[in-house]
Amino acid sequence: MSDTLLTAWKAAQGRLKAGRIDSPAIDARLLLEAATGAGRVDILTDPYRAVTPEQLATLDAMVERRLRREPVSRILGRKGFWKILLTVTPDVLSPRPDTETLLDVVLKAKGEREAFTACDLGTGSGAILLALLAERPAAKGVGTDVSSEALAVARENAANLDLNGRATFIRTDWAAGFADASFDVVLSNPPYIPSGDIPGLDPEVRDHDPHLALDGGADGLDAYRALAPEIARILRPGGLYAVEIGRDQGEAVRALVAAAGLDARVVRDLADRDRVVTNGPDPRAA
Repeated sequence: MSDTLLTAWKAAQGRLKAGRIDSPAIDARLLLEAATGAGRVDILTDPYRAVTPEQLATLDAMVERRLRREPVSRILGRKGFWKILLTVTPDVLSPRPDTETLLDVVLKAKGEREAFTACDLGTGSGAILLALLAERPAAKGVGTDVSSEALAVARENAANLDLNGRATFIRTDWAAGFADASFDVVLSNPPYIPSGDIPGLDPEVRDHDPHLALDGGADGLDAYRALAPEIARILRPGGLYAVEIGRDQGEAVRALVAAAGLDARVVRDLADRDRVVTNGPDPRAA
């Protein structure tokens, strides 16, 4: 009996479940789609479509990689974030749903047709800036990073999303080189994991995300000490900033930003954990 989309999916799912992989059904489906060229709808509407031996071999190899705790986004080379699809490589952090809280804040503050300039400090794949520009067609923005490899990925993502006319990416350390009062919106998801906590992270993160994008120094707050005065410097009067934080860093980061002269409040994510420090609106407030 030849393999079908359904039998291949079930077999892959069973292997991932036995390997104690989180969300085995979703991971198996994503890998099956990539290996066979089938879409989600095909698996549901044409479950008995034959899978070739070559496609099965490709799927098996992908499942093996996932069992070694390589993230699906690394295996496929792409990751969905907000409403966009991004290329991701080992040179950039794989974007996470937690980070979408930053967009919740900005989109609540900035109208659909509003023209403004945004800056994404430590942009990585460009995820935050590009998701924002995709939602706000009158906006323009700049992403900065110290990694040339990350900037190459961000530029590729901007081109793929047809946003390269409104997004610029430059190599610099945080906001170095920008004039005072340059931007209406300043965003950042800096490294905030204490150095000593990194060995205990899930293998998907510890072994596959760049440590430059994870390591926040001994207490996890090094980046915020550098960022707070720089955000205060480059933000225009009346401007909006929002930075992502770790779940137990709300009060410490709020204090650092407040000491730089900015209003600061802690916003919680959908899981009700501290996630963003901002002077903007709380998207969870009624």
